[in-house]
Amino acid sequence: QVQLVESGGGLVQPGGSLRLSCTASGSIGSANTMAWYRQPPGKERELVASITTGGSTNYADSLKGRFTISRDNAKNAVYLQMNSLKPEDTAVYYCNTKYTQFFRTYVYWGQGTQVTVSA
Repeated sequence: QVQLVESGGGLVQPGGSLRLSCTASGSIGSANTMAWYRQPPGKERELVASITTGGSTNYADSLKGRFTISRDNAKNAVYLQMNSLKPEDTAVYYCNTKYTQFFRTYVYWGQGTQVTVSA
């Protein structure tokens, strides 16, 4: 069973930075995608950024230039560096991993970490 554990959320002032971390326990396959999603209050969950085992990244258009996703394959970890934070970035941020093994696709979610951007 795969478990994803996020950390690094909290309260930050507008213009500040935060770095989220997520570590996966258990096997997540030799080729996988790890991603960050977020769910603002009263809104649906949305993709923030994703990164493959090989390092290919994909970002939500509105977040390019402020957020950076990275990973450490040896640690099964993914990170999200968030800079120039705005109040509208307030959300619960979720870590996600997806991989296919023996023709079956597996998707796992973390429990979420709250990020609040407020003065």
